[in-house]
Amino acid sequence: MENPTKLVVRNIGLILSGKLENPILDGDCVVAVDGRISEIGREQDLDTGNADTVVDANGVTLSPGLIDSHVHPVIGDYTPRQQQLHWIDSCLHGGVTSMISAGEVHMPGRPKDIVGLKALAIASQRWYENFRPSGVKVFAGAPVIEEGMEEHDFKELAEAGVSLLGEVGLGSVKAGDKAKQMVAWARKYGIQSTIHTGGPSIPGSGLIDKDVVLEADADIIGHINGGHTALPDDQIVCLCEQCQRGIEVVHNGNERSALLAVRTAFELNQPERVILGTDAPAGSGVQPLGILRMIAMLSSLGDIPAETAFCFATGNTARMRDLDCGIIEPGRSADMILIDRAQHAPGKDMLDSIRQGNLPGVGMTIIDGIVRSARSRNTPPAETLPSVVG
Repeated sequence: MENPTKLVVRNIGLILSGKLENPILDGDCVVAVDGRISEIGREQDLDTGNADTVVDANGVTLSPGLIDSHVHPVIGDYTPRQQQLHWIDSCLHGGVTSMISAGEVHMPGRPKDIVGLKALAIASQRWYENFRPSGVKVFAGAPVIEEGMEEHDFKELAEAGVSLLGEVGLGSVKAGDKAKQMVAWARKYGIQSTIHTGGPSIPGSGLIDKDVVLEADADIIGHINGGHTALPDDQIVCLCEQCQRGIEVVHNGNERSALLAVRTAFELNQPERVILGTDAPAGSGVQPLGILRMIAMLSSLGDIPAETAFCFATGNTARMRDLDCGIIEPGRSADMILIDRAQHAPGKDMLDSIRQGNLPGVGMTIIDGIVRSARSRNTPPAETLPSVVG
């Protein structure tokens, strides 16, 4: 953290909690101290004195900062995949305050020997721990497993601070039995795993079908709607029904398959398994508004309340990934966004407008209780903007 501060966000019109069981909170004020939420409720009932920063929300909605559960960073705020600078900053302007790496696979000359892949993972974890582009939290250092890795390799990675595996299947380990053994070793040492699902995404990757996914038993069914090519419908339904792991749907996948997977999760009464990612940077490029677009798509075409769809990109991911952000409650990181209905958008309010398929306008982002950006340069302009008044 730069400096311990006290932040007061007052005059909030609506508070989205990020929690499926109670997606809308009663209150008009949130207080954060030293980068963590301390109080939520009505302003007259809270300790709002001696604030370092006061934000007047001017009646707009406060949401947890969005979490992109599936990105492929490389180094800093640059991606060689699309030769693009400042893509993470652009995503911040789309409301994303945290990102989770599914492998730094676009690094030119990515090492595939065991010593090299471990070195890259540790270095990646370190440089995003030490440098947050525009304040965005990037949880990185996700090694792609290769043939020949043994249990001690996972132990060494964990001891060095690595807590994620890159997409299983992007390396030479594509058979279910070998993947299962390595995923189990990773889990033993507290490393969470994601498996590639569907057809090849880039040259060098391969098909990972339902049988491999089920046998490997990774913690997250990565892009169940394909990245980009989805599995057949019956395999997607089978994965939802026969596996209890996370159901990740991504922007850079098959939209119809995404709706099928989410619909199946609801039929199983397991909406808490649904999390959202973009799978960017990729061949489709970078989508700064990708998470907001997924929320609007699932709400409008999947007949899901907008406040519930926001939980897929916030609290669901935070709980599944064991993050201290993503939910508006005391003790959590004060990572928040202030959003409103876009100018001239239909709908009686912001949630209704999203339900009709429209994106909201982002008016401000806050990470660790510090204002990181004002009106978004990427979303449609919001009807009403918050302002820093003290």
